[in-house]
Amino acid sequence: MNLTLKIWRQKNASDKGKMVDYAISDVSPDMSFLEMLDVLNTELISKGEEPVAFDHDCREGICGTCSLYINGEAHGPDRAITTCQLHMRKFKEGDTIYIEPFRAKAFPVIKDLVVDRSAFDRIQHAGGFISVNTSGNTQDANSIPISKHAADEAMDAATCIGCGACVASCKNSSAMLFVGAKVSQFALLPQGQVEANDRVMNMVKQMDAEGFGNCTNTGACEVECPKGISLEVIARMNREYLKASLKG
Repeated sequence: MNLTLKIWRQKNASDKGKMVDYAISDVSPDMSFLEMLDVLNTELISKGEEPVAFDHDCREGICGTCSLYINGEAHGPDRAITTCQLHMRKFKEGDTIYIEPFRAKAFPVIKDLVVDRSAFDRIQHAGGFISVNTSGNTQDANSIPISKHAADEAMDAATCIGCGACVASCKNSSAMLFVGAKVSQFALLPQGQVEANDRVMNMVKQMDAEGFGNCTNTGACEVECPKGISLEVIARMNREYLKASLKG
């Protein structure tokens, strides 16, 4: 395939940035989207030009670092996948593809398509952990009965990879699906009850401090989430927050 790429180029955080056009040819439909960008960068380097900076790591849909905004959609025109799992067969000969970084006040652009998502790390550090000491004191998994329904829901919430697609797809740049998932994976299990009240209060407080917006209730985050995390985690977080608030 022969394609036209319109890519956001920004030298650094203080640079204004702009869209730059690139023509790329002989793109195999079997390439992943990131492989296609690798080919482009190889061509740019051979010409003595600056390659396009973009985040990537595992390329297996697990780490969440490959977050790109492609043709107006987080992770591109497919569902339940990350950018590294998007293949060029989703596009057609002669297509023009717009590639941008995730846009949010709390995700400032570092360079080109790379954004700073350390806000998620700070939210996680505010309460996304348990203090149960398991070092040398492990218990058999069956010693604490947990319903399969609760275990399944906790596991579903724990699949969040922190990519930020929920933020990028929300009109208010809300991080409530991310925070709801992190709260839910602990709220559903007995190991998470010790810090339950402090956890939700601290994580929500940090979320607000980072500059994320409030939930729009439109459900765009669930649609774009590569792991299909349900809006139910936001409802659970709200319930946990209300309970913690009433307990003071």
